[in-house]
Amino acid sequence: MGRFRESLAAPGLGAIAEVKRRSPSAGDLRPDADPAALALSFERAGASAVSILVDERFAGTWADLAAARDAASLPLLAKGFFSTREHLETAKANGADAALLLLRDLDDPQARELIRVADELGLDTLVEAHDAGELVRATQLGAPVIGLNARDLGTFAINRRAQLDLVASAPGDRVIVAESGVLERAHGAAAELAGADAVLVGSALMRAPDPAAKLADLLRRPLVKVCGLTRAEDVAVAAEAGADLAGFVLAESPRRADAPLPVPDAMLSVGVFVGETEDVGTDLAQFYALENGHRARDGVLLRGDNIVAAVRDLPWLEEDEAHWERAAQGQGRVLLAGGLDPENVRAAIDAVQPWCVDASRSLEASPGIKDHALVRAFVEAAR
Repeated sequence: MGRFRESLAAPGLGAIAEVKRRSPSAGDLRPDADPAALALSFERAGASAVSILVDERFAGTWADLAAARDAASLPLLAKGFFSTREHLETAKANGADAALLLLRDLDDPQARELIRVADELGLDTLVEAHDAGELVRATQLGAPVIGLNARDLGTFAINRRAQLDLVASAPGDRVIVAESGVLERAHGAAAELAGADAVLVGSALMRAPDPAAKLADLLRRPLVKVCGLTRAEDVAVAAEAGADLAGFVLAESPRRADAPLPVPDAMLSVGVFVGETEDVGTDLAQFYALENGHRARDGVLLRGDNIVAAVRDLPWLEEDEAHWERAAQGQGRVLLAGGLDPENVRAAIDAVQPWCVDASRSLEASPGIKDHALVRAFVEAAR
């Protein structure tokens, strides 16, 4: 396993941070981009790898790749329209650890030969697919790392939902990278929960005043969920404060919502159910079994029928001094709920290291009505 593949396969959501001065779809992004300085700053911000555009259509050159190699030690992906052995040899000579192969531009014999040549040269490959047919091709070609691009390279349109469906259908024994359209933490989280090992982020970073700070923000954990929302104005405040998930209780409760409310693009919606779930159009479902007429202590977070996180909560209307210690013993993604508020959430994060923190009653002025100052304080404290 090469360095590029190994880095992306590490636990948690990885990120390939991309250096590109312009794009055919968006025009100039960062004409003065310094690939060496950016690669080093992305490495310090937690990138798993850095992608360097070497094609003139993106105002890139092979010298950009060599400069990034001199500055940073993390794996580098050479990104261009590669179709020959010479392209791969040049990538290797300029410090690449991996090279992009676009199935849109390659037939199967060409792609198979380039994968073989890359292996001979000690290069990983990122084999990029744009639809279900190309995903099947990538799988049959034995590509260890498959990129699934949300952008249609013909129209440049972004379709995240179609991409997430592809990610969810990809074979579990490959490293899967969700490419394009990741602008917010929630977009990365959606790809992660669909099954992506990493995201590739380019334009969002290049447009940011501080690209490395933007990358760190996209990768920041825990995520923050504000639950028990019943009013559009409360959803808006949670979004403005920087919450990532909006929760709507759809079981019997003083804070029950008649239906999920619309949420901004920067958030994921979560329906909360007890006893049984139903499809109400939310991105995720938080489910608790029914015990003695009320919710069980713990639950699960579902994407469709798949469990994507464990919910660690307090017993129904009870306290437990060992709650955080117990939650810290959970494996995989943990959504921590139960008694969290602006005053204790930072201590809870330090003790549990959860994937997401969740608050509801502690942020209320009255049942189902949020106190906007408390919502803002909770999100700020969790960050």
